[in-house]
Amino acid sequence: MRVLFVSNPETKTILQYMVPLAWALRTAGHEVRFGGPPTATGMITGAGLTAVSLGDDRSHQRLTAHRPEALAAQRAGIAAPYDAFTDPAKATWEYLAPGMATAVCGRHRLTSFPVIADLVEFARQWRPDLVVWDPLTYAGAIAAKASGAAHARLLFGIDVFGGVRDLYLRLKEQQPAREQSDPLADWLGAYARKYGGEFTEDMATGHFTIDQFPRSLQTQAPSLHYERMQYIPYGGPAVLPPWLWEQPRKPRVALTMGLSATDLYSGYTINTQEVLDSLADLDIELVATIAENEKAKLRSIPDNARLVPYVPLHALAPTCSVIVHHAGAATLATAARHPVPHLSLHYHYDQPILARKLTEHGAGLDLHTSRATGQAVRDSIQRLLHEPAFTHRAADLRDEIHALPTPNQLVPRLEELTAHHRTPTT
Repeated sequence: MRVLFVSNPETKTILQYMVPLAWALRTAGHEVRFGGPPTATGMITGAGLTAVSLGDDRSHQRLTAHRPEALAAQRAGIAAPYDAFTDPAKATWEYLAPGMATAVCGRHRLTSFPVIADLVEFARQWRPDLVVWDPLTYAGAIAAKASGAAHARLLFGIDVFGGVRDLYLRLKEQQPAREQSDPLADWLGAYARKYGGEFTEDMATGHFTIDQFPRSLQTQAPSLHYERMQYIPYGGPAVLPPWLWEQPRKPRVALTMGLSATDLYSGYTINTQEVLDSLADLDIELVATIAENEKAKLRSIPDNARLVPYVPLHALAPTCSVIVHHAGAATLATAARHPVPHLSLHYHYDQPILARKLTEHGAGLDLHTSRATGQAVRDSIQRLLHEPAFTHRAADLRDEIHALPTPNQLVPRLEELTAHHRTPTT
């Protein structure tokens, strides 16, 4: 079959979530194309996949670069209405209705509009059987509707989008008929009619959703169809440094606060110098991935610390005794493939949910970055190093992940679902 992937270009990490499944389909003999704006084609071809250049480079980040208030809202967390997923006080119609209108008119239009026309034209010419899109890229659903393809969302974390959509529909049914607005359905429906169809709910959430996280770490929308798959790390080209060839002589503690902190925002959400200083006298080897511009801000580097701008986490994680991270989904999922306890220093979006679930599972501890003082981080690391229960629970989580289908094992199921959902063509 023919499979078309399409991803939001704002961060390369979203695209990287999709690469292992794209290659699983490719090595199973299926034709795979990966659509994105011109700036994304290098990342796509760098992963060995065939790129389709779509539209222009008017990304959401570029369009809001001159608006400090918009960038501040991104740093504070995901924009309304999706914070209703993490804040029960906001799970009301009074909050969701105007919030959804704002999201549709703003973020969703901005991220999808630049590629929709080209994506639909390519899909109608190439006739994919299946379109796989991330939850931010509704252009994928529009192209699937226009071409008759089956389509699926591929999650890159907690399903806040499906969860809020499910909540929105339930609250909408409780409103008087004249107040049952649905901006997302109206927007997607306009494109469906433009290309000869009508809105159906799958345009909002896919015919089905591919979830890369185990049940212990996920929160799902009750009404949606999920197919679960192992998360397989892919971070782009990487070289294994010589110091990582051998096992460490001391307990190794990794510290990483993710790429997005410096790629999209103004820096880390912890006091890096304070944390490094608090760990300086511990008998450990600290490996910290610190961007060069952030490293330049440091006054000193402890003797027990190795600072590097990047190291492939899937190679580093198995050598660690503890991993300290920001609870970003890719980082967390990579670490969770190994029996290593976590310390999650979470800040926004789905990070608090993932961090809390890790702690509830017993595989680690968590601190909001507002409480992540040097002393608090030190105390937590000491517990994780010396209390065996954390390692045992981390091993249980690893086993749960490894019991899920790999991308290769999921391919036959995707073939079945595609045959069921696609519109037959003559």
